[in-house]
Amino acid sequence: MSAYANVLRSSAMPRGFQMTAIAAFFSSLHKTLVAGVVLLIVLIVLVGLVTGQFIKLDNPWWLFFWRWLHILAGIMWMGLLWYLNFVQTPTVPKIEPAEHRAAITKFIAPNVLFWFRYSALATVVFGLILAFQKGYLIQALTFHKPVYTIGIGMWLALIMAFNVWFIIWPNQKKVLGLVPATPEEKAAAAKLAGMTSRINTMLSIPMLYCMVAQQNGGL
Repeated sequence: MSAYANVLRSSAMPRGFQMTAIAAFFSSLHKTLVAGVVLLIVLIVLVGLVTGQFIKLDNPWWLFFWRWLHILAGIMWMGLLWYLNFVQTPTVPKIEPAEHRAAITKFIAPNVLFWFRYSALATVVFGLILAFQKGYLIQALTFHKPVYTIGIGMWLALIMAFNVWFIIWPNQKKVLGLVPATPEEKAAAAKLAGMTSRINTMLSIPMLYCMVAQQNGGL
């Protein structure tokens, strides 16, 4: 029995080591993202080998590429916006004792707001590049047919991005203590930033609808 137990232990060790190595790998966000890109490339190559149709780096592919980046950035932006409004903002006041809330304001919130504002910027930049490359940028922004639907979505997104950079972020810096502010100024800044974030949440619903509706039935 002891010999059999030793065999079991020796056979289990490599598996345990493998699980530890996998866990260590995925504990790194950067390695996870790189792995995602590598996996994508492998899938593209495998599909090309199976079908005999490889990617052509022509204009249609670059249009798709800019759209893909636009969608990736938009997912992060909307995800963080809805996280803030659905999770963080309503939950923080419930944390007891109150001094534990400092962990949110000192560590989590600044990091969230960094990715929040730069994903908003990236979404807008990639979206404008895509619209320019497709030749409808000016027509959409001036609500000309047949792209007035996505034009509405673009203007809503621009308003939201403006709110992020020029209302929410400057006021959040006061709330988080990144710039000097009196307690009264912090309270007013928190109220304005919170209200503007709620407005952005409201605008996100028609904005996303218009973005998708342009190619799927319109308004």
